[in-house]
Amino acid sequence: MKKILAITGSISLILFTACSGREPVVTQQEKQTEINLSWWGTDARNRYTIKAVEIFEEQHPDIKVNCSYSEWSGYEERSKIQMRSNTEADVMQINFSWLSQYSEDGKGYYDINELENFDISNFSEDFLKYGIKKNHLNAVPIAMNAETVYINQDIYNKYGLDVPQTWDDLFRSADVMKKDGVYPMSGASKSIWLYLIAHTEQVTGKKIIKKNKLNFKAKDFQNMIEFYKELVDRSVIPQLEYYDSKEIAKGTYAGSIAWVSDATNYFGSMIEDGVNIVTADYTTTDGKDVGEGWYAKPATMYAISKNTQHPEEAGLLLDFLMNSPEMAELQGVEKGIPLSRTAKKTIEKNYMLYGIQYEASQKMEGCELAELSPVLENNSLIDAFFSACNDVIYDKATAKESAENLMIKIAEYF
Repeated sequence: MKKILAITGSISLILFTACSGREPVVTQQEKQTEINLSWWGTDARNRYTIKAVEIFEEQHPDIKVNCSYSEWSGYEERSKIQMRSNTEADVMQINFSWLSQYSEDGKGYYDINELENFDISNFSEDFLKYGIKKNHLNAVPIAMNAETVYINQDIYNKYGLDVPQTWDDLFRSADVMKKDGVYPMSGASKSIWLYLIAHTEQVTGKKIIKKNKLNFKAKDFQNMIEFYKELVDRSVIPQLEYYDSKEIAKGTYAGSIAWVSDATNYFGSMIEDGVNIVTADYTTTDGKDVGEGWYAKPATMYAISKNTQHPEEAGLLLDFLMNSPEMAELQGVEKGIPLSRTAKKTIEKNYMLYGIQYEASQKMEGCELAELSPVLENNSLIDAFFSACNDVIYDKATAKESAENLMIKIAEYF
């Protein structure tokens, strides 16, 4: 007579001996190690990541993965609280800027170099450098990202206009479109902030940051403020306070600045409905190389918690998420063209390199874009800049005065 005893959470070898003296019956219950995975994204990303986790658990029945996910809004604040209380997920999707914010000394995340079960050879040193802090490999980039110019070709065709390449093209387009309340370009605050930096670097020949220090002077920020006001006054872009991404689909905005990784989110449904969305060249000044003043960064990254009690299991999951053909097939180019060599081979083999996100990635790869400093994504810095712009727009200060006040406020960020 067999008796089965299940002991949850431990490995047990149980010997059962009947009174008749029969041979012992051996029953084994395998332990399941639990680890946590967190990420942010759309419903589509949530679905394919959950499916990938199910496949991983089938391949590793001794590992149970608990998933935590949400939209970007609130994700960073929640993760920051968890990191401070040492309750963060074992494997985390993180933003590039987090490395400077939460791991300046290189000890904020686990050193991935210490893992034996993560195939680091799939990544070039040029890409791995983005995740290194103080010689510790804190994170690995999934794909690269850059602000990109997206154009509704149908609207431009309606007005008999070519896809804009220069700033002057945008002003000429606004002169034609504004009678109908249509803007040639648009973007959220961070996108427009970086857009203005590109223009200022092109016209001044100066980088905003040089050797990790602020290189712009008050005069350069005055240039940015005045140019933003001109873009708004001449109806090239809507003032940021009135920007609404829903207006893209309505045809109010004929163009948009958005990340490569956001291409499908912004334009996927429009393309499915037959709208002709194209990726334009990076806006430039006559005589300047295309891409000058524009920046690239890792789209998103994966890191492992410095507090993980299960680095071996976390390493297996990290390798699966970054390098496995199963994950590559599910993810495709949703986060951009994967940097992992094996992941990229998988999507090439499966003819998955297509679509607006792929086109945006190709545009990015076709130019030598500078590396984006994490400080330029600081929301407080961006808010301070546009507050200075509004002081000028609402006649509370001159552009010169606003720029000088801004220099005082932003000094702490550099």
